[in-house]
Amino acid sequence: MKDSLISTGMSRRYFLQVAASGLVTATALGGGLRRAQAAPYEKFTWISPRGTLEVLDDFPYWAAKKAGYFDGLATDMQPGPSDGTATVKFVDVGQADMGFPSPGVFSFAIENGMKLKSVFHMGARDTFSIAFRKGEGTNDLKTLEGKTILLGSAAWQAIVDPLLAAQGVDVKKVKYVEAGWPTWGTALAGGQGDAALSWEGLRAEWIAKKLDFEYWLGAQHSKLPANTFVVRTADLEDPDKKAFLEKYLRAWAMGLEFGYQNPRAAVEAVFEQFPTLASNLGPELGTTSILQQINVFRGDMEKRGGWGWHDMESWQAFFDEIHKIGQVTNPVKAEDVCTNEMIETANDFDHAKVKADADAVKLTDGFAALDVENIKAHLFDNAV
Repeated sequence: MKDSLISTGMSRRYFLQVAASGLVTATALGGGLRRAQAAPYEKFTWISPRGTLEVLDDFPYWAAKKAGYFDGLATDMQPGPSDGTATVKFVDVGQADMGFPSPGVFSFAIENGMKLKSVFHMGARDTFSIAFRKGEGTNDLKTLEGKTILLGSAAWQAIVDPLLAAQGVDVKKVKYVEAGWPTWGTALAGGQGDAALSWEGLRAEWIAKKLDFEYWLGAQHSKLPANTFVVRTADLEDPDKKAFLEKYLRAWAMGLEFGYQNPRAAVEAVFEQFPTLASNLGPELGTTSILQQINVFRGDMEKRGGWGWHDMESWQAFFDEIHKIGQVTNPVKAEDVCTNEMIETANDFDHAKVKADADAVKLTDGFAALDVENIKAHLFDNAV
């Protein structure tokens, strides 16, 4: 394992140039993506940031699709290549229509002149965490100065740097090592590096793989935003495409509400799509994973304008932080690259009907036997 690790202890500017250098082609996704067509989209393609769809992170889509909330819209989900920046590159060149980048990867797009805008902020709380081997966890991330953090992709440095900097860490004193997808967690367990990037939902998946870590949780300690949905800015200027986007995002919002009302039913909707994931996780860890993510996606709804609403203060704090550490060359105004213009429409649905739909699902025996409140009570047991 050690010989396969690739050091990424390089300048941030060089890192971004390398990340931007790859050619973006449809064949990188097995030829499955086509350029968006008029009227308004031949097939609306959403692209994952992680190179796979076999995760619980996208439960709102699968729950909404099963419940019929997309109402005949032509939609497509693609895993994308494992390159951490592909989710914005493909949208930029028209090989996909919506990406799901972390704020760090979104900043990469901004820095490299991609005309993209965030239209639906999924991650109201910071989903990212720092994993440590048992007995080595800490709440003081400044202790990571002089240490090595393992990443699945070199592009993830753009995620970790602002998270650490906001906690007072001198990121120039931190070394990053690309340990590969999906093996970076195994590398940490095997004694490589001092810590690793993780996120909510993945914590439960790592438990299923017998990877038992301690975590500093961004959801508890960070005020920065998490992953968001981005589209081409030009699509928002096309009335037909904008109308499509409003319907599409409404279906996602309904899927989020469905999962909040009945998380076990939402897990089952995903497991029906991916039997291997179901076999690997099982009902209890699957429900644990989705509850971790619902906590992130929902945030403090009393202070939000609905599912997908951007907290501009949080986003501005992020952009100010990455400008301070040199991740972007020029200052960024949150209102220029994030918008709440479609959030009211996206949340304009019959909430009572969605709750009724969720409550009406007949769970399989394995899920019906779970004590959800007990799972919630132990959701953060491995946090430091």
